[in-house]
Amino acid sequence: MRKLTVVLVVLIALLQYPLWLGKGSWLRVWQYSQQIEAHQKRNDYYRQRNETLRAEVRDLKQGQSAIEERARSELGLVKQDEVFFQVIQNKSSASKSHTDAAAKPTDAAPVIPAQPSQ
Repeated sequence: MRKLTVVLVVLIALLQYPLWLGKGSWLRVWQYSQQIEAHQKRNDYYRQRNETLRAEVRDLKQGQSAIEERARSELGLVKQDEVFFQVIQNKSSASKSHTDAAAKPTDAAPVIPAQPSQ
């Protein structure tokens, strides 16, 4: 009877080995599920980024307003007979709230007009 018990315990242990430590073990399934979640999050990020880029390309192909906006923001271009004003804020006033900046006009940055392009 004692030998039969030992044999059954060994047999059960051998059957449990693949479940816990083998090729298709619970540990590997958990690791794979974690990797799948990480890849899905990354794919969602790239899917959203690609959609944003597609929309930007579509805007650039279809309309002049997107091209004009890019030229203004990235290259600093202005239209003919247009006056460009640039507002420069102090570092200390940029962190304050809008009401604080309005209350103290001496903290406001000067407005510098640019010459119109010809």
